[in-house]
Amino acid sequence: MAGSLSEIKAKILSTEKTSKITSAMRMVSSAKLVKAEQAAKDYQVYAAKIRQITTDFLKTELTSGSDNPMLASRPIKKTGYIVITSDKGLVGGYNAKLLKAVLELIADYHEPNADDYSIISIGSIGSDFFKTRGLPVCFEMRGLEDQPSFDQVSRIISQSVEMYKEEFFDELYVCYNHHVNSLTSQVRVQKMLPLSDLVAEEATDEGVTGFDLEPSREAILEQLLPQYTESLIYGAIVDAKTAEHAAGMTAMQTATDNAEKVISDLTIQYNRARQTAITQEITEIVAGANALE
Repeated sequence: MAGSLSEIKAKILSTEKTSKITSAMRMVSSAKLVKAEQAAKDYQVYAAKIRQITTDFLKTELTSGSDNPMLASRPIKKTGYIVITSDKGLVGGYNAKLLKAVLELIADYHEPNADDYSIISIGSIGSDFFKTRGLPVCFEMRGLEDQPSFDQVSRIISQSVEMYKEEFFDELYVCYNHHVNSLTSQVRVQKMLPLSDLVAEEATDEGVTGFDLEPSREAILEQLLPQYTESLIYGAIVDAKTAEHAAGMTAMQTATDNAEKVISDLTIQYNRARQTAITQEITEIVAGANALE
């Protein structure tokens, strides 16, 4: 019984240490989440303004139709998917549900072993997952910071847009987890190219249509449209990172709660075992005393 008591006590001490670790990790994820949510809010201000400027520039083209390659649809020979996962685990089902959705998407729209799609992977989990299954990863990025700056991701973003312009693929989607709140995220598959969600009705009367432009409108749009697309992709990365921190916080909170429950159950088990040992000792003493009478 002594050995059993010592084993239970060792399990309690071990679980208490685990609980302290998971609790600390929850607090770290919570702090990261606050910063990520603020970054996402700041991005929304920028995104709204650049969308307004872009729509004002494109008002005429959106009304009459445009042959700009960033706007015009072309025959789909190949599709590009940017998939944003985490670089580390301990984030609950954050990666699993996204990768499952991507596999289902590929199965629905592409034949097995087909070469009509390509994956741009952001995050080590996704990169390793796709390579293990032999899926075509043409570009990847690992080691993304907790609060990624545009400079850090600009290379993979500009590379993605450039591959579309050079017709390496004819449409581009971003697959990621959209942050809803600290407990919920949703898998999103968002079309980035060609730009199809801009509408002329959003253009403002105070827009740029009444100004003389230098250089020409076409030259400005040639620079503006790729930058607008890059900002959308960056926004998806910021959103995905926010969802990742929320998932990490929730996972560590769940782990801490489970550890506390295990400690409670083990403590009850320990007390019962100790009471049984005490009762056994008393019984043996009484039996010995009766034997001497």
